[in-house]
Amino acid sequence: MSTSIGIIGAGLGGLVLARVLHLHGIAATIYEADASPDARPQGGMLDIHDYNGQLALKAAGLFEEFSAIIQPGGQQLRVFDKDGRVLFDMADDGTGGRPEVLRGALRDILLASLPAGTVQWGRKLARVTPLGAGRHGLDFADGTTATTDLLVGADGAWSKVRPLLTQAKPAYFGTTFIETWLTEADLRHGASAAAVGGGMLMAMAPGKGIFAHREPDGLLHAYLALNKPQGWSAGIDFSDRAAAVAQVAAEFADWAPALRAFILDTDRDPVPRVLHALPAPYGWQRGSQPNDGAARGVTLLGDAAHLMAPNGEGANLALMDGAELGKAIAAHPGDVDAALRDYEAAMFARSAPVAAETDALFQTCFGAQSPHSLVEMFTQVHAA
Repeated sequence: MSTSIGIIGAGLGGLVLARVLHLHGIAATIYEADASPDARPQGGMLDIHDYNGQLALKAAGLFEEFSAIIQPGGQQLRVFDKDGRVLFDMADDGTGGRPEVLRGALRDILLASLPAGTVQWGRKLARVTPLGAGRHGLDFADGTTATTDLLVGADGAWSKVRPLLTQAKPAYFGTTFIETWLTEADLRHGASAAAVGGGMLMAMAPGKGIFAHREPDGLLHAYLALNKPQGWSAGIDFSDRAAAVAQVAAEFADWAPALRAFILDTDRDPVPRVLHALPAPYGWQRGSQPNDGAARGVTLLGDAAHLMAPNGEGANLALMDGAELGKAIAAHPGDVDAALRDYEAAMFARSAPVAAETDALFQTCFGAQSPHSLVEMFTQVHAA
C-alpha cells in the first residue's frame, strides 16, 4: 500500500524533499499558496555551505546544476565601520566553501527536477483535520480538499501545520531590517558599488548595520538593520517612499555617504522585515510507540520547524532537512513513525546549536564592541 505524502509549501526545503523522494521512486504532492512560480519575488543571494546545503543538493542529484549558477566572486566579504573605513576584506579565491547563488535560480532548478504536476499552485491551506491513524484531511482556500498519510509542514515562519505538533509561536527578535535596492549600481551608484565589491558588504555599529549583496545585472540588494522596539516599523508609512526613506536615513545620519546611499538612493520602495524566531529550546517529543508523543503522520522542516533570525544557515538547514527527511522515508518503507523518529532526532540535533549561536552572532554584529567584534570573529574564522 502506498503512502500519500502531502508537503505544504514549495520553498527550497519542500522542493528538495519531493526531489529526493522522486529519486527513490516515492511520489509526493506539494501544495503551494502562490498562484504560480512567478507570483512573487523569491529573495536575494544565498550562500550554500559545503557541510549542509551542498550535501543536500548532492543527495538530490542536482549539484552540477547548482554549480552552474554560482555567482563568480560572490564570496568576497568586506566589513566597514560607519565612517566608510574598510576593516576586513576577504577575497573570493574559490575555496571558501560558501558560494553565492540567487534563491530564485536555485528554486527554478528544483522545480524543473520534479515530475509535472508535483506542485499544485494556488492551494492555500485553510484547515487541517486529523482523521486518525496518522491521516489528515486538508481543506484549501479554493474549496478543494486532499487527504494525506504523511503531512509535512514546509510552510515557513507562520506555519499552519506547526500547531499540530507544538504551541510554540514566533516572537520578535529585537531587530528590524529595511530592504532596499540600487539598480545599475556600477553606473549610477559607483561609490556604493565599489564598497560592496564582488560579494557582500557588512557595515556595523552598535545597534545598527547595513548588509549589502551584489546580484547579477548590476543590482545591489541591501538590508538596513536596526535594534528597535517591537512595532517601531509600524510607525513608518512605507507607502510614502520619500517619508519612509527620510525616517530610516535619519538613523544613519552620521554614516559615510556611500553607505547612506543604500537607503537614500533606493530605486524601489523600501520594505520592512520584522525579524522573528521560535523560542529556544523548541521542538516536540516523539516517543518510540505510534501513540506516544507527537501527532502521528505530521512533521515540519525548515523555518516551520526551527525559525531563527537570519544567520546564513536558514536556507541551508531547510535544504538539509528536506534531503534527510526524504532519505529517512525511503529507508523505512511503510513505517512513517520510524522515519519521523529518525529524521526529527537528527534535525533537532542539527538545528538547536545553530539557534543557540544566533544570539551570540547578533551580539557580535550589533553589540557595544561592533564593528571590531565582527572583525575579530572573521579574522579568527579566516585564520582557522
